[in-house]
Amino acid sequence: MTTPQDLFSGLASSIVGDCMDRLAGTHTLRPLPGTQGLIGRALTVKAAPGDNLYIHAALRQAQPGDVLVVDAAGNIERALVGEILMSLARAKGVLGFVVDGAARDIDAFEQAGYPCYARGITLRGPYKNGPGAINVAVSIDGNVVQPGDIVVGDGDGVVFVPAAQAQAVAAAARAHLEREQKMLADIAAGTYDDSWLNPLLDQR
Repeated sequence: MTTPQDLFSGLASSIVGDCMDRLAGTHTLRPLPGTQGLIGRALTVKAAPGDNLYIHAALRQAQPGDVLVVDAAGNIERALVGEILMSLARAKGVLGFVVDGAARDIDAFEQAGYPCYARGITLRGPYKNGPGAINVAVSIDGNVVQPGDIVVGDGDGVVFVPAAQAQAVAAAARAHLEREQKMLADIAAGTYDDSWLNPLLDQR
């Protein structure tokens, strides 16, 4: 069985995003210090702003290889994930967090090297009252994410690939990477050809 890692290992988020018409991917979420590359399946959570009850609930059903993708409506007044949830997630085999909201316990994330992308950082803790939902379509920094979509993250940000398009996008991204590697080799060798600019400039 082909895994997300099989498809997207070694591919930068920027290259994957380029192969999705350059319309996909985060632009305001940032990796916490120590965040490593992230490839996995989206376990989606819709959380009330400032409340992480349903993140805890989602971890009850999380499977190894999942990435917790949390729609908190971009609210950064209260942190929804921290060291406790990170520890619980690691114990379940969850590979990381993507939170359209805030995080805390940044030193613990950095020490663990555990992947977490968030819109902000605050020491203020969350409530646990709900409401919320699990395994529903969510909105993350302008991206619609469905349960089971492929999450690809690195130092530039996160891109979400619809599961049904994963094979095609991965193939296109590998071809794109090969072209970029050829360009870089040509630049290093002093043989880079920029004649492709001419018709574009002529149109101006």
